[in-house]
Amino acid sequence: MKLRVVELLLVTTLPALVLAQNGIPSVGLSIATILGGTLAAGSANAFNMVIESETDKLMKRTAQRPIATGVISRREATIFATVVALLSLLIFWLFTTPLATWLTLIAIVFYVVIYTMALKRRTAQNIVWGGIAGCMPVLIGWAAVTNDLSNVAWAFFFVIFFWTPPHFWALAIKYKDDYNAAGIPMLPGVTSQRNLHGQMWFHTIAMFIASVVTISFAELSLWVQIVNAILFLVFAMTLAQLRGSNPDYGKVAAKVFQWSITYLSLYSVLLVAAVLI
Repeated sequence: MKLRVVELLLVTTLPALVLAQNGIPSVGLSIATILGGTLAAGSANAFNMVIESETDKLMKRTAQRPIATGVISRREATIFATVVALLSLLIFWLFTTPLATWLTLIAIVFYVVIYTMALKRRTAQNIVWGGIAGCMPVLIGWAAVTNDLSNVAWAFFFVIFFWTPPHFWALAIKYKDDYNAAGIPMLPGVTSQRNLHGQMWFHTIAMFIASVVTISFAELSLWVQIVNAILFLVFAMTLAQLRGSNPDYGKVAAKVFQWSITYLSLYSVLLVAAVLI
């Protein structure tokens, strides 16, 4: 289920719940949304492993996954992923809203069919569009409270949308040889460093604009914008060190990856704190 990856998705679900409620949502709704979201993402990840079990054997990073090593069969994993997906949808249907349930189904299908099966091997922009699945927890969290979507929810969605490429490409720099060996055209392995860095900067700046718009739409205090700007500046300063001439290029890429996680976590905490204060 790749639960360490799922943790990051849940980081954006909680502030969506708080923003939608304009306060602390009910404990039952919060638990149902977080549990249902965990199962949905875990199901999509399990389906991903079924589909890419042969590819996983070609990459050092994924060669020890349970299907690739034969610990779990493709049939067993498919049954597991299906049951987990259905359980997730049942939780959303019983304890949240119809819209949240449908959005959850769309997120699972999008990640499995659109990203894993259609885009990942066909375009170096795979993570840009495939990353939409990772943005869905924001919409799902909002819809779980309100059964609709507002401009705040969509603005927050685009924060994650633009955050995803520089976050993932920073990791892909380390594993570009793995991706090339598996025939997966991840951007760091198929383009120049100059083009890669330019695209990372474009998405990072767009992320910041979306984060400012989110705070503005949510009508949060000015101090929230100031703190957000500081977080972005640290992100930008870290990314600025990612230059081909830097002898510690790989280490800097890892630093960008780690800070991207820190940025999103702190931004989410900032939104929650701003609403509660």
